[in-house]
Amino acid sequence: MSAIRVKRTLVRTTLVVSLAAGLAATLQGCVLAVAGAAGGGALLATDRRTLGAQTEDREIQVKALSQLSSNLPDASHINVAVFNRRVLITGEVPDDASKQKADTLVRGINNVNSIANELAVQAASAYTSRSNDTYLETRVKTALIAEKNISANNYKVVCERGIVYLMGLVTVDEGNRGADVASRVPGVVQVVKVFQYIQPQEAAAAAAAASAPAAPGAQPAASEPTVGAVPDSSVSSRPLEQQAPAPVTNSTPVQPGNPAAPQK
Repeated sequence: MSAIRVKRTLVRTTLVVSLAAGLAATLQGCVLAVAGAAGGGALLATDRRTLGAQTEDREIQVKALSQLSSNLPDASHINVAVFNRRVLITGEVPDDASKQKADTLVRGINNVNSIANELAVQAASAYTSRSNDTYLETRVKTALIAEKNISANNYKVVCERGIVYLMGLVTVDEGNRGADVASRVPGVVQVVKVFQYIQPQEAAAAAAAASAPAAPGAQPAASEPTVGAVPDSSVSSRPLEQQAPAPVTNSTPVQPGNPAAPQK
């Protein structure tokens, strides 16, 4: 076979493999979409935040990540999560001065109500550690979805170096239950509660509002697919093992944010 024919054969083979991979990805996407639809209301992202708070949370996150990436040392590894104008900063920085600077930068962002600075002063985590964190986040979300008598959509899950941080507008009982579920997921080394607590009657009112029929012509509120997203099928199809509960703590003292921010 000539060199030209060999080259053409290789090109055709590559195209076939690419098309097959694309078809597989498309089919996988269809399966996930069907799974989400089959799950019904349990997987819909109902959110106790107002639409305005959700919008502000996204804006705060973008601004915070931009400020931190531009003003902290390159050796830093920073993650930012925002829920109801409360900012959670996780990751690693090389020194205490960088940790304090992160706090100051985020505090200056408009509409920030409070800050939980959970940065660790140490070398940046390895890629394998971050991959494991992503895996653990999915396992915790799956466990929350499987748990009876709580709504997984009320929790925002963040994982850093095996430590699970839980955010959300929850009652004290919901917070304790969610933390207990997360603490029993294999691989979780600690659970840190960064909740904002509401009264049971407020939770009941929010549930009633979410189940009420929408007004004619009203658009559905946009919400973040934090816990409501369909978990990875390779994870959710396996039974969740149990471990001895990991320790559960509260976040470090929450610092006030921008004093001009609206208070809730």
